[in-house]
Amino acid sequence: MVIPGKCHCGNLSFTLVWEPAPDEIPARACGCSFCTKHGGVWTSNPSGALRVVVQDPSLVSRYSFGTQTAEFHTCSRCGIVPVVTSRIDGQLFAVVNVNAFEGVDPARIRRSAGVFDGEDTATRLARRKRNWIANVEYIEPQGT
Repeated sequence: MVIPGKCHCGNLSFTLVWEPAPDEIPARACGCSFCTKHGGVWTSNPSGALRVVVQDPSLVSRYSFGTQTAEFHTCSRCGIVPVVTSRIDGQLFAVVNVNAFEGVDPARIRRSAGVFDGEDTATRLARRKRNWIANVEYIEPQGT
């Protein structure tokens, strides 16, 4: 299954390849204040492949807070956060916001709460290595 997604204006877009196609797409509604305020509901497939394309990098804000181990990629033009990345041991991992999906039946998405309060940094990074998308290609034009 190929799942396209993008921010509202299309500056940040992604394609998530999820094989085999899932009957349901698990999604975690993170309870942190940032995700709550931005409507972040995240999914990942550790064996999937993600391609993120940025049209204008000057319009992408990268925000980190707390442990400073993840970057929330926010489109400065439309304010949407379609993807979060984390560099662990030199490898880029990512999750995508199901609210940025294009053409996916919302009934297919199985939402649950995600609570990660109290997790130390080592535990958090180990969880991401297990659960986040490990095959990530992040493309942005050079020299803009």
